[in-house]
Amino acid sequence: MKSLFAIMILAVFVSSLNSCVSAKTDAATTAPTKDSLIKRGAYLVNAMGCNDCHSPKKMGPHGPFVDTARALSGFPSDAPVPVANAEVTKNHQIIFTGDLTGYVGPWGTSFSANITSDATGIGNWSLDQFKLAFQSGKYMGLKEGRPLMPPMPWENFAKVNNADVEAIFTYLKSTKPVKNVVPSYRPPGK
Repeated sequence: MKSLFAIMILAVFVSSLNSCVSAKTDAATTAPTKDSLIKRGAYLVNAMGCNDCHSPKKMGPHGPFVDTARALSGFPSDAPVPVANAEVTKNHQIIFTGDLTGYVGPWGTSFSANITSDATGIGNWSLDQFKLAFQSGKYMGLKEGRPLMPPMPWENFAKVNNADVEAIFTYLKSTKPVKNVVPSYRPPGK
């Protein structure tokens, strides 16, 4: 009788181990939820400093801070376009606008893109377009498009794994849409 009881206990124990292993395997192969992608993407966007360049700033007593009403909306369409004199570009100097969303350098004048969920941002983009822009430096994620201009550090993001790129994209598509048409890149002298 004792041995039958011991065998039953052992069977229950082995069965519960199989359930635990099966649950872990299922969890590992299950696609992440949209909510988990958004949370991971928010973490990555913050850790990678996307707000540093893509969010207009306000000036406070301790320097610039993100204008939360326009977060991730890029260079403000109502802001004056930065202009550099020939001396700046000749000496390979770089000028940043006060809110850190516009740049002038030897490459010309570039502007941080609107990466909110609005149609003037990435609202109409596909994940494949975003991957092409983010990992390959192609403007608007178009294969035949021009390269993204400095200071966008896309070369640093080229090795970001596809799961993280999808998380970033999912988060950005969940952001508050901010209508803002960013000016087009201007080559040197234009």
